[in-house]
Amino acid sequence: MEKLPNQLTILRVILVPVFLILIFFDKNITNILAAVIFIFASVTDFVDGFIARKYSVVSDFGKILDPIADKILVASAMISLVQLDRLSSIVVIILLSREFAVGALRDFASSRRIIIPAGFFGKIKTAFQMTALALLIYKNELYGINVFVIGKVLIYLSVIISVYSGFVYYRNFFRLKESNG
Repeated sequence: MEKLPNQLTILRVILVPVFLILIFFDKNITNILAAVIFIFASVTDFVDGFIARKYSVVSDFGKILDPIADKILVASAMISLVQLDRLSSIVVIILLSREFAVGALRDFASSRRIIIPAGFFGKIKTAFQMTALALLIYKNELYGINVFVIGKVLIYLSVIISVYSGFVYYRNFFRLKESNG
């Protein structure tokens, strides 16, 4: 059990090239398969963290690779969707900039022994973002529902939530910094 979280993280990284090959074929079946792989890889991110915490098998390797694997998956999906003209590059720039800014802040805070826990809005952002990306990747209608349009709406909502949650991270950091002296 102690190796499973890291194995899931590595699997997530390995699935990215498979996902990319499928999405760039841009056919109904390959879009469906790419969406399934993206969803599976996204779920492994939740599962590996859950297992690591529940069974106290958090490792330094996992602490480093897990967020990197997540960013590789999400950035690959976003950039692919821009290339396929399903997502605006401005949206991707905003979302990735927020990720870099929050990641840098967390690294800086950590160097000062200040821990900034994941906040509610960050978790909501992730849920909206992953769902939106899966729907944009899927692209096909599902039971007569245009999931692509739903994906577009969700991705724009995720931009708003993302910017706000980034602001909250910075606000919380400065509050924690003040209280720690």
